[in-house]
Amino acid sequence: FLDKAAIVRGDQDIEAEKINIWHLSSVTQVEEVKMVVSMMPIWATTIMFWTVYAQMTTFSVQQATTMNRHIGKSFQIPAASLTVFFVGSILLSVPVYDRIIVPIARKFTGRREGITTLQRISVGLIFSLLAMVFAALTEIKRLRLAHSSKNPNGVVPMSVFWLVPQFFFVGSGEAFTYIGQLDFFLRECPKGMKTISTGMFLSTLSLGFFVSSALVTIVDKMTTSNGSGGWITDNLNMGKLYNFYWLLAVLCVLNFAFYLICAKWYVYKDQRMANSGLKVDNATELEECFHA
Repeated sequence: FLDKAAIVRGDQDIEAEKINIWHLSSVTQVEEVKMVVSMMPIWATTIMFWTVYAQMTTFSVQQATTMNRHIGKSFQIPAASLTVFFVGSILLSVPVYDRIIVPIARKFTGRREGITTLQRISVGLIFSLLAMVFAALTEIKRLRLAHSSKNPNGVVPMSVFWLVPQFFFVGSGEAFTYIGQLDFFLRECPKGMKTISTGMFLSTLSLGFFVSSALVTIVDKMTTSNGSGGWITDNLNMGKLYNFYWLLAVLCVLNFAFYLICAKWYVYKDQRMANSGLKVDNATELEECFHA
């Protein structure tokens, strides 16, 4: 369909000094639009990772406030300080990836970078799924202790370090997804549109938080419509936050399945341009190439 934009009609003069790009576009311009359009499914399926990420800075921190945060008898760590495990897992995952995973993958794939950018993103998406599974299981255990304790509205006799796995998985997933996304958009964006590559990447972060807020609002309204306490309450000990985590886990599975379909369908820029008989880096020679 987009190829029609580069077809010269009988009433058009390709020798004219100025050609209205709304009437006739070059092959390069058409291919660039195709590249951007083909990237959109990948762009959309990475939003879910950042929706999961948002839970680590909101509900997971709120969970920590209801748990035993003491180290020793007198020292109590701040609930928000658990985000340090984000940094720790990233610092651990990046060298492990570069020094161990890449050399091993290189032997099997023959690729200098070991695995493709899409494969790297997929690892991050898997980690986000595991994070939600662990988060749900941890919340179930926390609620059982809260309900069995004599003070269900107080601090649960459960170490806050039970939350570490979900922080670790999201942090490790960020090391794969963040770098994979940035590399993907920088590599695959058309040469004339490199400036928007970072914007496309960062937009998935912001949309992930917006989706998280929308899900919280929808779930809260749906689960409290019959007069019950709902899944998400001000006092987490009286809610069912684990159901929300299970919901996110299911959405992660569905999103990952769609991502795999999109990734298998996606054709990298170099291959796409080669199949079209065009050179990727020589845009100046293509500017006047039109389908007649």
